[in-house]
Amino acid sequence: MAGGSSNDDDGLIAGINVTPLVDVTLVLLIIFMVTARIIVSQGMPMDLPKASTGEALQQVFSVELSIDGKTRVDSENLPNDEAITPLAKAAKAKTPGLRAVIRADRKVEHGRVIHVLDLLKRAGVAKIAFAVSPSDTKGSLPVETQPAK
Repeated sequence: MAGGSSNDDDGLIAGINVTPLVDVTLVLLIIFMVTARIIVSQGMPMDLPKASTGEALQQVFSVELSIDGKTRVDSENLPNDEAITPLAKAAKAKTPGLRAVIRADRKVEHGRVIHVLDLLKRAGVAKIAFAVSPSDTKGSLPVETQPAK
């Protein structure tokens, strides 16, 4: 007889098929992973209660550069890129270990991003990161930069 389960003479199957249970579990795991990613990436302003035993959160100085030339620092619109310097100096004075994150649209000119990077360094912010979004395909080049065949 083929198969690993034992069959009685009554025709009852003694083995349990766990494949549907594993399928449902994996689908739920994927749903939770995607939902957690969406929840973490979205933030809303909150007035959190204060506690004497709480740890201080690390401050992040967020700079956003859009393709239409707009500049935002910590969700506040600025008239130009040069206005970043006084805000960065003030934030650096409040928080010595300040970290800056530059979020630039992919079509923003490289020179503008480097200029903002230079402004942050002149303001004394040494820890700077660039925000990116994960790509859908691993190891492939964007369509406009793939070599011609």
